[in-house]
Amino acid sequence: MKKIGLISLGCAKNLIDSEMILAMFKDGDYQYVDDPAKADLIIINTCGFIEPAKRESIETILQMAEYKGAKLLAVGCFVERNLPELKEALPEVDLWVPIRDYKNLNKRIEELLGTDDIKEINPLDRVISTPKYAAYLRISEGCNNFCSFCAIPYIRGRFKSRPYEEIIKEARSLKEKGVKEISIISQDTTNYGADFPNKRPNIYDLLKELDGMGFYSIRLLYLYPGEISDDLLYLVRDSKSIAHYLDIPIQCASNNLLRLMNRHDTKKDVVTLFRKIREIIPDAVLRTTLISGFPGETTRDQIETLKFIEDVKFDKLGDFTFSREEGTAAYNFKHQVRESTKNRRRDEIMTLQKKISYEKNKSHIGEVMEGLVIGYDRAHKSYMLRSYWNAPDDIDGAIYFSSDTPLNVGDIVKVKITNAFIYDLIGEKC
Repeated sequence: MKKIGLISLGCAKNLIDSEMILAMFKDGDYQYVDDPAKADLIIINTCGFIEPAKRESIETILQMAEYKGAKLLAVGCFVERNLPELKEALPEVDLWVPIRDYKNLNKRIEELLGTDDIKEINPLDRVISTPKYAAYLRISEGCNNFCSFCAIPYIRGRFKSRPYEEIIKEARSLKEKGVKEISIISQDTTNYGADFPNKRPNIYDLLKELDGMGFYSIRLLYLYPGEISDDLLYLVRDSKSIAHYLDIPIQCASNNLLRLMNRHDTKKDVVTLFRKIREIIPDAVLRTTLISGFPGETTRDQIETLKFIEDVKFDKLGDFTFSREEGTAAYNFKHQVRESTKNRRRDEIMTLQKKISYEKNKSHIGEVMEGLVIGYDRAHKSYMLRSYWNAPDDIDGAIYFSSDTPLNVGDIVKVKITNAFIYDLIGEKC
């Protein structure tokens, strides 16, 4: 029996590809292992989104190449984006397969291993690697926005919605397997269905159907601001299971930079959107992502963004320094910002956000939150909860709570919040 090891780097969308790849190996003939020293084949699903991700991919490949008893296969975004250069620079890899060639991935692996029993990659056949109570559900691929800083359209291609019935079929299968929580992911989630005839079914239709399936929680991630309709907001407000949690990356709050980034919204648009969200869904958790040090960013732009953050008061906010990526429009922009300035501006934003986050978190003291038990933290001697307040990607902070009775992962419990920190909440089981 051949042993297969896989390392998945990057985002949740890449993780779904990894889960489909694992499902290609038939039960009984192959065994999954987490010790590379025991593997006959090591698969590395690379990320090539920004420079730090590329470095991590290269370092991982070199580390795995030290295990001489295994064949080494590299797939994923970095391979798609930089295949010729990688082949030349890393001869340690036995097989490179870019995303565009996944339709032949089974044949390529069969040639590498000298076998003929590898299944074709299938979006409805995944080895779920997340805890048994939770799973990601991908609804589309690629992107048409062409933000000037982003390489995704060049890596993953143009936007393409996944067939509606296929998504529904997979969602029902996940529900039958005991999954309680699904997180809807895509590069451009709110654009779902825009490429269908008559633009239907759309994201509203899809969520309405999913909402009726009986999941405990459905979470929306990666929403483009200009595509969020009033109908969608009312659906979230009135739904049985859709979390009152909206992840809306805005990148910055300066019209000057929004134009340079090729974003389709103005500052006024996003101000209006967030005001509307708070009116329609008063308890909504708002998360966003910003970029510091974009080419042409001035002190005035930074002040404008800081003022915007102070006004909106996001519950969750992450800031990343601009990464100059070859192939993107912004790579050749004039007035590139020095790294020290990027870091200083990011630190200014995050210092402000820490104050806002602490005040927002303190407002939850006394609130009862219901959610899923996601683990036990021995260091804190506490259980951990995931409620509507925190997403499953480990960047939102945690809810730690005590319980007089033993609990199992996946249990649904209520916790009264008793204390708050900058990123975490503390509570006790009701």
